[in-house]
Amino acid sequence: MAAAQGRLSDGADGTGNTEEDGNPLAFRQAVEALRTARLRPEMEIDQARPPQRLAPHAYALEAAVVQDGNDLADGRLVLLHDPAGHDAWKGTFRLVTLVRAELEPEMAADPLFPEVCWSWLTGAFEARGVAYKEPSGTVTLAGSHYFGGLANRAPATQIEIRASWTPLENKGGLPDAGAHLVAWCELLCQTGGLPPAGGPEAAVVTLPQRRGPQSR
Repeated sequence: MAAAQGRLSDGADGTGNTEEDGNPLAFRQAVEALRTARLRPEMEIDQARPPQRLAPHAYALEAAVVQDGNDLADGRLVLLHDPAGHDAWKGTFRLVTLVRAELEPEMAADPLFPEVCWSWLTGAFEARGVAYKEPSGTVTLAGSHYFGGLANRAPATQIEIRASWTPLENKGGLPDAGAHLVAWCELLCQTGGLPPAGGPEAAVVTLPQRRGPQSR
């Protein structure tokens, strides 16, 4: 199911992303690139409240991969900015993500699967020529077995990918935030079991209102 079209008004959730709030120009431009990126039609995406203590400036998105009314994967992407730079980042911007999905049992049994999941992220960057450095992260598999009133549910395995990376900046100090969002959405789709995108003709998705409940 393709995401509904729409746009959240700037600063509508109190996060303070308007031009009058004192945010640096580079940060505002990066946020605008996130808001206007061209994404796959399976993506549903919304603005979220960002963390308050990780950087002087932050912007967050929540997203889900939805197909035929089913949520296949979901995640969160946070853009951090420190105009003074950050030693650990080796830059002034940092992207931080959490991606989650349920797996088929045979996939979870593959000991190489965590490496494959990490390669989806780096491969999405490389396929789109997205420049980045200082990547780090974890891939976690967790199994669930149900008992008592939930005993009729089949065992399930969840995957959780936590990652962060520094987007390279141009001479004006601005990263290609939109391209990084597109690559991240590709990670979400692959984690949810969809094949890689076939080309750049994906629908434009511009931060629709939060979706209603979806079946699984």
